[in-house]
Amino acid sequence: MQTTSRNTPIDFDIVSQQIEELNVPVVGKATIREIKRLVDNIEKASGKKFIRMEMGVPGLPPAAVGTEAEIEALRRGVAAIYPDIDGIPMLKQEVSKFVKNFLDVDVKPEGCIPTVGSMQGGFAAFLTLARMDAKKDTTLFIDPGFPVHKQQHRVLGQKFASFDVYNYRGEALRAKLESFFSMGNIHSVLYSNPNNPSWICFTDEELKIIGDLANQYNVVILEDLAYFGMDFRKDYSKPGVPPFQPTVAKYTDNYILFISSSKAFSYAGQRIGMMVISDSLFQRQSRDLLRYYSSDIFGRAMIFGTVYSLSSGTAHSAQYALAAILKAANEGRFNFVNDVREYGEKAKIMKKLFTDNGFHIVYDKDIDQPIADGFYFTIMYPGFDGPDLIEELLYYGISAISLSITGSEHSEGLRACVSLVSRTQFPDLEYRLKMFKEHHPVS
Repeated sequence: MQTTSRNTPIDFDIVSQQIEELNVPVVGKATIREIKRLVDNIEKASGKKFIRMEMGVPGLPPAAVGTEAEIEALRRGVAAIYPDIDGIPMLKQEVSKFVKNFLDVDVKPEGCIPTVGSMQGGFAAFLTLARMDAKKDTTLFIDPGFPVHKQQHRVLGQKFASFDVYNYRGEALRAKLESFFSMGNIHSVLYSNPNNPSWICFTDEELKIIGDLANQYNVVILEDLAYFGMDFRKDYSKPGVPPFQPTVAKYTDNYILFISSSKAFSYAGQRIGMMVISDSLFQRQSRDLLRYYSSDIFGRAMIFGTVYSLSSGTAHSAQYALAAILKAANEGRFNFVNDVREYGEKAKIMKKLFTDNGFHIVYDKDIDQPIADGFYFTIMYPGFDGPDLIEELLYYGISAISLSITGSEHSEGLRACVSLVSRTQFPDLEYRLKMFKEHHPVS
């Protein structure tokens, strides 16, 4: 069903030439960064702007309270001083308060460690947990998920297993997880909540199942909260007041949380995130750690072994920025959730533009509830698999990524990110989708 017409919104020959020059076997299976580079090149060659949905990057200004605090810190000269590896005390205290205020979970400041984005936090956790128990050498991914986490495992030479959670929601999740845990080789489980790319959100029932099994099988749960508070069906914006952001930390002490500053605070460029280790896990001793570290205490091995080796901590000034952002949120002076509601509002409009023109939402339900409107949504078009649809949409000036690179079993689907699409582009998006439908009628 691929187009042979040259009457497309983006010049057919330009797109074809740039695809050829990208020199990848299947453009629809290219990495996110490769798709980005391809679209950059097509825009430059054609002079036409794309509806860009391939990159999961913030599309809002950074939190001003953070910017001002970082500027002030730089003026004080912190750029000349190495920060403590485990973070400046002010930040560690505010992270601890933030976790209490918005998750209703108690964790000591010592287990709150700034990292070079949540990406580095995940890398550090994978590296350390794989060395904690010689009998446990595998990470389990609850997919779909962020493709780079698997790339980190390949770089580290570590083992991983995965499954698409779409058909294992609710109580069905228990048996599926236990089928992996009972093998005895799983040291940790990673998932994002809300989920990248599907935007599904685990219920408290499902989080309790995960937590209970983590306790039973001594598996560490890695909860990626990159989109903290962004399930806009509930208001998680008020410090110390329910409802709280759902978390597995209510049901187990075997957890590490990753809280990103990139999306909720639009502070992606400074590459700072938070790794929050439970008090119990932080103090846990394991003789097997001594094979690689000078301490058999997990928290010390993480900080003075892994994080020290990776980066000697994260940027000093950015820590002051994040501390100021969290302090303002903790004190109720900065409603970060209100700032990012725009993503959900845009998603609602964009999803309707797609479905009005023959597309379908792939991950459409949270068990029996319609999926939330948020940072991502998933789409498919009858007659196309995901990689072919990626390539075809390029001729219409629309970019996304294939679900096939996220561990999803729905290879016909795409992930669309709303953040970089401005409302002024909605009429152009509608025009291009109508033309796509006209060129690809569904029988």
